[in-house]
Amino acid sequence: MVLDGPAQDGAPKQEGWQMFRGNPQLTGVAAGTLPDDPEPLWTFQTGDAIESTAAISNGMVYVGSLDGFLYAVDLETGKLKWKVQAEDEIKSSPTVYKDRVYFGDEYGRFHAVNAATGDTLWSFLTDGGITSSANVYKNRVIFGSYDNSLYCLSVTDGALQWKVETDGYVHATPAVLGNTVFSTGCDGFFRETNIDDGTEVSRVELGDYVAASPAVLNGHAYFGTFGNQIYSVDLKQHKVVWRYENPTRKFPYYASAAITDDVVIVGGRDKVVHGLDPQTGKELWAFTARSKIEASPVIVGDRAIVASSRGKINILNSHSGESVWEFDAGSGIVSSASFADGKFVIGSDDGTLYCFGAR
Repeated sequence: MVLDGPAQDGAPKQEGWQMFRGNPQLTGVAAGTLPDDPEPLWTFQTGDAIESTAAISNGMVYVGSLDGFLYAVDLETGKLKWKVQAEDEIKSSPTVYKDRVYFGDEYGRFHAVNAATGDTLWSFLTDGGITSSANVYKNRVIFGSYDNSLYCLSVTDGALQWKVETDGYVHATPAVLGNTVFSTGCDGFFRETNIDDGTEVSRVELGDYVAASPAVLNGHAYFGTFGNQIYSVDLKQHKVVWRYENPTRKFPYYASAAITDDVVIVGGRDKVVHGLDPQTGKELWAFTARSKIEASPVIVGDRAIVASSRGKINILNSHSGESVWEFDAGSGIVSSASFADGKFVIGSDDGTLYCFGAR
């Protein structure tokens, strides 16, 4: 299945993991089942740290590295199919749409390459680094830049459709539901933008800058801030309906949330993974990771894959927060997990891409 910007207000079910957070609403939820005891199936070595979250589509894994290359690796074997060099480090997580891969680099160039060959199809230059990943709705691709702007380009040739200027870096990936773009930014606003012409539908003032991408589900958006809080914003009333703040450990949230009907899961620089009630923001459980968490969690069934800056990967019971599996990568992890075909892949600071699954 390819991304088509689903209009339904529910967690989309789709094969593969074709973009950061798995779907256009950025819920961080994957269809399928994790093995009871995943084992390392293969590793692939890049030339520098991996901060990019991999995309998985049609049996291929696409991932960027700080060495400036985007790699295409076979999901079954871990063998390199092709690699393409960008103009600078790649922190942006690639997005696969139909037969193309979209990603940005720290020079500020946004790339569209052929998914089968890596051949460049077109590129677009912004005035700042691109850490944001792309979202796609029909014939448009949307992403943020450190030049303080949100961009919308044609998927066909990269022609600029519209540009929204903000008062701060746009680090996060925008969410898309129907013809509306939902974006957070370092100017402290949560914005809703019409995807057709770039006009502002609404904005909610947060008071703190936001690096986390919004997860959109059931008429609400969920995200953490650098003001040490996790927010739920009502998309119809355009207002904050609850805030969560740990009463004692006050640290920023960089990682994005994963969200189902039953739980919001988000890790923080407070070294804790929090499970919150989506309706009230009440903490349901907490898992202590013992080091800060920059990687965003991924929910598969009743389990959640989380990783810490110390290099520990845990699989948690999403209802209780209990750890049911652990792996020590031996190097810090900023990259988030990606899941498809019963396997999950994740990159580490020493440039290693891991694939886990059942033997």
